[in-house]
Amino acid sequence: MVPVTHTRLPAPGPGTAPLREALLAASFTPGGLPELLGAAAHAALARGETVPARRAVRGDAGPLATLVRLFLLQDAVTRAAARAALPGPALEAALADGWLAPDGDELRATVDVRPYAGPEGQDWWVVSDLGCAVGGAAGAAGRRTDVVLGVGGASATLAAITVRRPVGRALDLGTGSGVQALHAAQHAEHVTATDVNPRALRMAAATLALSGAPAPALHEGSLFEPVADQPGFDLVVSNPPFVIAPSAGARALTYREGGLGGDELCRRLVERSAAHLTEGGWCQLLANWQHVTGEDWRERVAAWVPPGCDAWIVQRERQDVTEYAELWLRDAGAHRGDPAAYAAAYDAWLDEFAARRTEAVGFGWITLRHTGTSDPTVTAEDWPHSVEQPLGPSVPAHFERQEFLRAHDDAALLRHRYLLADGIVQEQLGSPGAEDPEHVVLRQRHGMLRARAMDTISAGFAGGCDGTLVAGAIVDAIAHLLAEDPVTLRAEAAGWLRPLVEQGFLVPHGERAG
Repeated sequence: MVPVTHTRLPAPGPGTAPLREALLAASFTPGGLPELLGAAAHAALARGETVPARRAVRGDAGPLATLVRLFLLQDAVTRAAARAALPGPALEAALADGWLAPDGDELRATVDVRPYAGPEGQDWWVVSDLGCAVGGAAGAAGRRTDVVLGVGGASATLAAITVRRPVGRALDLGTGSGVQALHAAQHAEHVTATDVNPRALRMAAATLALSGAPAPALHEGSLFEPVADQPGFDLVVSNPPFVIAPSAGARALTYREGGLGGDELCRRLVERSAAHLTEGGWCQLLANWQHVTGEDWRERVAAWVPPGCDAWIVQRERQDVTEYAELWLRDAGAHRGDPAAYAAAYDAWLDEFAARRTEAVGFGWITLRHTGTSDPTVTAEDWPHSVEQPLGPSVPAHFERQEFLRAHDDAALLRHRYLLADGIVQEQLGSPGAEDPEHVVLRQRHGMLRARAMDTISAGFAGGCDGTLVAGAIVDAIAHLLAEDPVTLRAEAAGWLRPLVEQGFLVPHGERAG
């Protein structure tokens, strides 16, 4: 199957509702597809592999199978088959609005329309270029550089880590196919979506319209330029074109390369975010950053954070420059072409990294909260381990704990009450039959899923945190039981108490758990 990129894109209009009703009636939904295709073929389709799905619908003339052929396999179908799958006004609407186009005596889809499950089980659809629904641009990129991708792993990750509290104004910067704007429309009164690619804005409009979401305000332009004169936003989300590629200024693939050298685009996005956030507003984005010889990546990225903002920077993956170059060359399908051209392109990537003294590239999340504080807390950490998704509900709790710690010195910490966070379990490790364990570990079953080694005193303290006694009283009780000097234990307590609160093992009593 060779993807076809049509010049005409859907223009959502009155016919969108009949089309959506026909898709629902045929069970062309996140729940209906696995029933038709089977688990294995459905999973393969999510990886961009179409052969199992094509086998599953072979000989099936039903409406759902026809819609799979049209919108997922990009096959041409007869008008009679299309009429059966899109009855009533749906077929005429799909043709009039540009979802389908004639191909001789048959009909083809102009875009990929992929069922997508909302966080509460909503039946949504994401619209993208044919052949670009999952993964990279691959072969389609050879025909045009402004391809629009569907939902990949990065999109899903950003949606899962985003804070979903009700807000007035939300901005999806670099909207692409509109996935983040679609999510934001569920909890924001007003959504604005921007992109440098006008085709992406058309796709985003189609995604939200077909999914039954309110139409966002769409603006073409780079970074915050399209909203420079607008009021502040309560939430800014961005899956920007963060790929660190050679030939700065010559954007090869719009969806992934921002036309600036190195990680400059991500730096500008972070640095300029505060000017567009309301008090208490959130900015959450995915980013790549360089690991530069002789520099600590944590310090380097933390320096991007604008004044007045607390920040949480999490590196999820680190790739050496060869792995990174191979990943993105393959994403564009360069490995399928002329071997000499591939080798030359690979060499150009390594030249660029060498010129920038870049040893590796980090991928991760950056969350900012505009607090206006003159004493911001910036946490930058390497966490390649599993986390509980969606993580979004746990993000505000992290910042609330930082704010609490900032407001309480070591003495004040001991005057406060604490609760053991939900889902904390204790593991004791040691030789079978031993009287005492060699190690005691507290492990989280929610949020970041952290584990922390404990000594006898800190483990005993955590076990006594039920919100009844202030921390100092629990420390004094432990000192009595162990025949230790209470003054000494109190003086040492902040060294292990502060990290337990910071990492979410203990929650200040009365504060939000997380």
